Amino acid sequence: MKYNVVNRGDEISVRTNNRFHELAAECGLTLDPEHPDIVVSIGGDGTMLHAFHLYADRLDQTSFVGIHTGHLGFYADWKPMELETLIRHMAAGAESFRTVKYPIIEIQIVTGQGMETYLALNECTLKGVEGTLVAELRINDERFEMFRGDGICISTPTGSTGYNRSLNGAILHPSLEAVQIAEMASLNNRVYRSLGSSIVLPKHHHCDIYPKKGQKILLTLDHLNMQLSDLVSIRCMVADRKVSFVRFRPFPFWNRVRESFIGDIVE
Repeated sequence: MKYNVVNRGDEISVRTNNRFHELAAECGLTLDPEHPDIVVSIGGDGTMLHAFHLYADRLDQTSFVGIHTGHLGFYADWKPMELETLIRHMAAGAESFRTVKYPIIEIQIVTGQGMETYLALNECTLKGVEGTLVAELRINDERFEMFRGDGICISTPTGSTGYNRSLNGAILHPSLEAVQIAEMASLNNRVYRSLGSSIVLPKHHHCDIYPKKGQKILLTLDHLNMQLSDLVSIRCMVADRKVSFVRFRPFPFWNRVRESFIGDIVE
């Protein structure tokens, strides 16, 4: 079993990282940063996003597992005190775990320089740099609405518990092949009229966003940021590729949602 580790860089994550390598060597695991079978993220959800983008070109060959060293996250289901158990599972090989595959989103960005394609694990957002964002939205090449407001958030089902949720978007189970589009503080009048609620598009549907010309746009892809002054359009849709997570034990999604947002139920 070949592996690599990506850690957050804080004291506890570095300490956990070093201990992981010691135990992995004792169990016969092979450190291979270039071609890992499993990438271990030590930190929080942001660390997992970083790991995902580092290995976005190897999604068909690499799976991910998370160890959280801070607040409980949605991508990390192991704790530092469980390192020995995790490594024993990894050393036992493929028969000791199963792999779950979750959808991600593909973002095609067209600027005055041409087109580039990106993948996002959580979300992509558009915001105006110097004022409100003005943009036309088309769904499956049909005009849908003219938007004016703070911005637009396009999220995966996995990312629906993040920024999307703060915008009153729905929480989707990560196995659903869909993309969700949520508005940020839309302004509605007789000129600009938008739906006012998030919409969920299935696989094989796409949404094109055409910002008004001359706007400076802040575009984010997970933890990555870029400012664009010549953005022509972006197309968002469910990607053909998926991200794989290694499961050595049950990891019920709705239990994690309850723990994160509701807590214990008092009778």
